[in-house]
Amino acid sequence: MTHRLPSLSSLRVRLRERLPQRPRLRAGRADPAAFLAGAAAAALGLGGLAVAVILLWISSPFPDDGIDGALRVTADLWLLAHGAGLVRAGTSSGVPAPVGVTPLLLTALPAWLLYRAGADAVASSGPRGVAGKLGWLVAGYAAVGAGAVTYTSYGPLRCDAPGALLRLPFVAFVAAGAGVWAQRGRPRSAWPSRAVPDAVARSAAAGTFVLLGGGALLTAGSLLCHAGAVGESFGRLSAGASGRLAVFVLALALVPNAVVWGASYGLGPGFAVGAGTVAPAGASGYHVLPDFPLLAALPAPGPGTPLTWAALVVPVLAGAAVGWFAAASATAWRRVVLNVLLAALGCGVAVVLLAGYASGPLGSASLAAFGPSWGLTGVFAFLWTAAVGVPCALALRWWESRRVSFLPGPGPVPADTTVPARAARAG
Repeated sequence: MTHRLPSLSSLRVRLRERLPQRPRLRAGRADPAAFLAGAAAAALGLGGLAVAVILLWISSPFPDDGIDGALRVTADLWLLAHGAGLVRAGTSSGVPAPVGVTPLLLTALPAWLLYRAGADAVASSGPRGVAGKLGWLVAGYAAVGAGAVTYTSYGPLRCDAPGALLRLPFVAFVAAGAGVWAQRGRPRSAWPSRAVPDAVARSAAAGTFVLLGGGALLTAGSLLCHAGAVGESFGRLSAGASGRLAVFVLALALVPNAVVWGASYGLGPGFAVGAGTVAPAGASGYHVLPDFPLLAALPAPGPGTPLTWAALVVPVLAGAAVGWFAAASATAWRRVVLNVLLAALGCGVAVVLLAGYASGPLGSASLAAFGPSWGLTGVFAFLWTAAVGVPCALALRWWESRRVSFLPGPGPVPADTTVPARAARAG
């Protein structure tokens, strides 16, 4: 009998097989592959900038520094592309001058590398390992960034270490998170109706796109109107082929910043240029500016004209675009108004982020502020798109309901034209 009784260990095995097992809470495991993917994305961004900087350094007839200086400039530019501020110590006054204007086109390279790294890191992982992979990827990227911050902590142009250590993980998380989200099929959050957030997102994107498109047109028009001054500034700054190429690349990297500045100009508050401002109401307060082609395209100080006030058509068109896309998002007018307000809020948030990254200081004293005020620009973007979008959306809904009500309905079908009726008469 004792041989036939099951042992205690076998009873435990049977109970484990029959009873439902609870998931064990395990500590997060290290993911070397995701960590190395983040570090590789950072290294590729640094390497791409290093190639461009070293080529310019080699082609320069009279380089100011050696290869160590060129590599330090590369690290400075890479950190500046993430929104980290720089501090220029070797000034004529002896006071360190901050440099905080982020070239938005320069940000595109690390953002794309992080996006691809995030998408590739979770391509073969299960749904439970996504957060861990994203965290380790950001950690690997931040580790390389910490090395770059340490490398640029000394010299005539050094990095603002606290700001860099805060902004680097943020940019890495947003860009890599976008790649993860896209790779996972763009999952949506739990909403009462999935059509509502999609319509709000489309409306906000349409309003932001129209604002930036209007800013691009205003920037291009100003460059054409001041083509002579822009050409003279380009000629004064560049000496030789390498100098002209360097000035051209820097101006090209700052073109998206000028587009955001143009959008803020069209919204009404304008933007700051050192101690002065430029707005549709007029330009004033600036007389001496750094010699640069994009700054040479600024209008001369003076009151506003009908041509400058015409720039306010840009937010009107943006609000109309928001109303157009939000009009078909719902049938009830309250829901349509709510969708327009949410889209206007999204447009305002997008403008706040763009204006915050496109502006900053270029020095101290009179050069301490360049670009739009992110808070004021975001508020104006929300107010314009909401004020124009709500009546446009309601008018479109009213017109659509009137058009549908006046459409002729299907007429009655005669009974003798049906096939069974004709067959009955024939029989």
